[in-house]
Amino acid sequence: MNIVVLRSEAEIGGMVGDLFCALAQKKRNAVFGLATGSTPVPTYQRMISRYKAGEVSFKDVTTFNLDEYCNLPEDHKNSYRTFMQETLFGQIDILHKNTHFLDGNTRDASAESERFRKCIENAGGIDLQLLGIGRNGHIGFNEPGDSFTQESYRTVLTESTITANSVYFDDIPMPRLAMTMGVGAILRARQIVLIATGAAKAEAVKAMLEGGVTPRCPASALQNHHDTTVYLDPAAAALLKK
Repeated sequence: MNIVVLRSEAEIGGMVGDLFCALAQKKRNAVFGLATGSTPVPTYQRMISRYKAGEVSFKDVTTFNLDEYCNLPEDHKNSYRTFMQETLFGQIDILHKNTHFLDGNTRDASAESERFRKCIENAGGIDLQLLGIGRNGHIGFNEPGDSFTQESYRTVLTESTITANSVYFDDIPMPRLAMTMGVGAILRARQIVLIATGAAKAEAVKAMLEGGVTPRCPASALQNHHDTTVYLDPAAAALLKK
């Protein structure tokens, strides 16, 4: 893996946002894998600013989001579909039909997993996948476990994830289940960028980069990917030996 340490979240967001813009300029029908939460917001802001400046179009781009809560209406303020619409999609020229999400409300998780896999395959595969990392080393909603996951599946969220995300749920209890792309599906992306910022992520970053490849730290699987770059601020990189 390549490791890049920059001074701030804004600097990281600008550089990663430029990567997505450059790909959209080079390959008009590029396929993006996208993430939610606070980490990718500066990246999306950079993409929006360059679109509004007339420097890039996303009209022919296709996107696939990593995950979605279960048992939550699609239009709920905390659904990831709503998040993406408000944070990125509603402010650029991407077509709604080209934005894809796992159905967290499906009754048949296996069938939904296969639908999503085929949809990504039919789009030509993900060219550039954006990731964050949880404090326990999760990517997407792939929580620490006894084996690496493969295709998309329904997962039970850990207490640490629930604690970290429940601050956003002020009207209803946070869902305990989610649909997520599996680690194997994530690793099929041609290129991966992972962003981690802040001291709270330092332990997870150290485990991901300097620990062994283990499902106890799902992000460590990225060590086996052929083209992954990790973007860190000084606080997130503080525990690294190098």
